Amino acid sequence: MPVYTYDPPERFVAGTVGQPGERTFYLQAAGGKRVTSVALEKGQVSQLAERLDELLDEVARRTGVASAARTLGVVDDGPLDMPLTEDFRVGAITLAWDHDGERVIIEAQEESEEPLEPLAEDIPDDGPAVLRVRITAEAARAFSRRAIQIVRAGRPPCELCGLPVDPAGHVCPRQNGHRVGHG
Repeated sequence: MPVYTYDPPERFVAGTVGQPGERTFYLQAAGGKRVTSVALEKGQVSQLAERLDELLDEVARRTGVASAARTLGVVDDGPLDMPLTEDFRVGAITLAWDHDGERVIIEAQEESEEPLEPLAEDIPDDGPAVLRVRITAEAARAFSRRAIQIVRAGRPPCELCGLPVDPAGHVCPRQNGHRVGHG
């Protein structure tokens, strides 16, 4: 399967298509005339943002790499590039810090019965597809900030059970299956 490598991408963002409750989440990398879009779950986007922040905090603490601690005002609030074509669905995501290049490596691997070793150099032709990006610490912080905003832009959580609430309410397990309203 293909390996989509961006070192560095001109753009790397998380985004969604659809209305809250029916959104599909994507990671999208672009460089030159290439655009790679991979679908993933909302929870994967949230965990990626959280883990990126943890990784950068640890890098800043251990190495003193000042750029790991700040974003320098880097913001990308633009929509996903269209037309959007899903290249694959993500199974596993790996993060690493390249000390020599002072870059974050993010690898998203296609769902597979036989996943690859994370950050493997040799990827078999019949293996799962891989999206691999290398970005600066500032770009990683900006990615994380946007990803958190996108996750939070969905349906609000029920105050009783934490499950998402549609505009018409939802059937709440904490209320013995009775429908409760929004807010």
